[in-house]
Amino acid sequence: MCDAAFDQQDAEVVCRELDCGAPVQVLGEDAFGKGDAQMWTQEIQCRGNESQIHLCPTSPSHQLNCTSENNVGLICSGYTEAKLMNGSDSCSGRVELRFLNEWGSVCDACWDMRAASVLCRQLNCGIAVSVVGSDWFGEGSGEIWADVFDCDGNETKLSECSVSSWSRAECSHRRDVGVVCSESEAHLRNCSSPQTLNCSSTQ
Repeated sequence: MCDAAFDQQDAEVVCRELDCGAPVQVLGEDAFGKGDAQMWTQEIQCRGNESQIHLCPTSPSHQLNCTSENNVGLICSGYTEAKLMNGSDSCSGRVELRFLNEWGSVCDACWDMRAASVLCRQLNCGIAVSVVGSDWFGEGSGEIWADVFDCDGNETKLSECSVSSWSRAECSHRRDVGVVCSESEAHLRNCSSPQTLNCSSTQ
């Protein structure tokens, strides 16, 4: 696929079709090497909500100067689902993300309130009021994800945040991060004791 004939909406469909979450970055200029397959001669014009790339309309791309030097590359987030485990309700608990087909907990060295608020919003749980350690919601038992999510805080889901790098921190299940969202019963119940949880305004 020629990089000039491929855009963000096309990338969203490809990542979705591959069950790889959302696009993180579209890369041109032969980022992953030259392909030996024939160059696609149609321009794909996805709206972004299609389930498969072949469902997108196409148009001739004769005006594009495409060679094997212009292959497009794509990085998908890989994270396709998220949940909070071992809390009093679905809006508090240990953060677990599904990367491709495998669930894992998240290292606390890679997590901040902005990422936590995006996760709460994704789960329809309001915003984050507290980020806590494994002493709150216990240790996980599967993989430990150490990606660093660079969220602005206003995204609707984690897959919209860029992933900057793998953390170099020593991560173990003793460092599994947990989140309490504003819609959690734990937050609403404990707001009379601000030293227990951050009970700042959730507006």
